[in-house]
Amino acid sequence: MALFRRIFSGSSTILQSQFSSIRLNSTLTSPKLFVSGLSRYTSDENLKKAFEEFGCLTEAKVITDRATGRSKGFGFVSYETIEEADKAREGMNAKFLDGWVIFVDPAKPSMPRAPPPPPQDPLNFGITTNKTVGWTGR
Repeated sequence: MALFRRIFSGSSTILQSQFSSIRLNSTLTSPKLFVSGLSRYTSDENLKKAFEEFGCLTEAKVITDRATGRSKGFGFVSYETIEEADKAREGMNAKFLDGWVIFVDPAKPSMPRAPPPPPQDPLNFGITTNKTVGWTGR
């Protein structure tokens, strides 16, 4: 594993030159960044350590699966200013973190979720009846 990291860690500049121009086209509108390509073993603390050199972090969160508690392979990093977030985006995009190449993009605002459906009548059980009276079918 160490040999694999050593071989590929030297080529991160090649990866950065190929992917960074594609991913750095959009401008930042908020200081929150979306980080994809995370290892399943990357923790909140590892993410924070990797990104704190670019400015004052307000949050570093790896998103985990509720059922298993394992990382879903992405997370979010928030800074105090947009300028710090932009420096982090340029500095960490297409770099290695815990043996995996990560990509850093602007976070999209979360979409409001639809309200949950109203609770059903516990006596109904999903069976409906035809309440038409006097219908003859003509």
